[in-house]
Amino acid sequence: MAYEFITVHTEADKVGVITLNRPKQLNALNGPLMVELGQALKAFDANEAIGCMIITGSEKAFAAGADIGAMATYSFADVYKNDYITRDWETIRSIRKPVIAAVSGFALGGGCELAMMCDFIIAADNAKFGQPEIKLGIIPGAGGTQRLPRAVGKSKAMDLALTGRMMDANEAEKAGLVSRIVPLDKLMEETLGAALMICGYSQLATMAAKESVNRAFESGLADGVMFERRLFHALFATADQKEGMDAFVNKRPAAFKNA
Repeated sequence: MAYEFITVHTEADKVGVITLNRPKQLNALNGPLMVELGQALKAFDANEAIGCMIITGSEKAFAAGADIGAMATYSFADVYKNDYITRDWETIRSIRKPVIAAVSGFALGGGCELAMMCDFIIAADNAKFGQPEIKLGIIPGAGGTQRLPRAVGKSKAMDLALTGRMMDANEAEKAGLVSRIVPLDKLMEETLGAALMICGYSQLATMAAKESVNRAFESGLADGVMFERRLFHALFATADQKEGMDAFVNKRPAAFKNA
């Protein structure tokens, strides 16, 4: 389908790539863009040929934040009755296949929160992250005060949320927010390489791994380990487990069928 605020294409018929496309606004996130993003993610998630997705922006900005111009006149009644953010931004949480954020330039406010909603972040060396909402008289509203401490710890999350400062890619990697840093001109090549590697594995296993890791942030250790154990057990009922282990024993490449 045609989109106004994003562009969509596939790579190698296996990876769905979604590019945020509001260049004049530095990809500021508004309701219509987030609706389109959710639609594209759900379409790729439902496509059996797609094994992984990438969300990216421009070299200058992954997303510089939410659309403040649109938000400035909202009242409490507007945001509460219309379920602002929850209504349009939460679709990504229901996506079962892996989603990678390829971040260059600014990922601030809602942009940082969107990147954190992805399963992991690969950052260009010019990336900058932050939650500057405090400068506007508000706080993060799309999970920034919740996901950031889980990624970087309480002290650094407090620092960012209370001062509104930005951290560069090196600091973000050291803090645990970013999985790896690559040169700007290699960002999409490296991210696509990671996505294709994921696509080469059993979709059942990659989806189970994603679900199990996410469970670590939603439950206690004992419950999380038991959840992992049951998914581990369940994968022994799949043809892909038989194929993967037989291929290992016989020293040949595995040919997974996602079954």
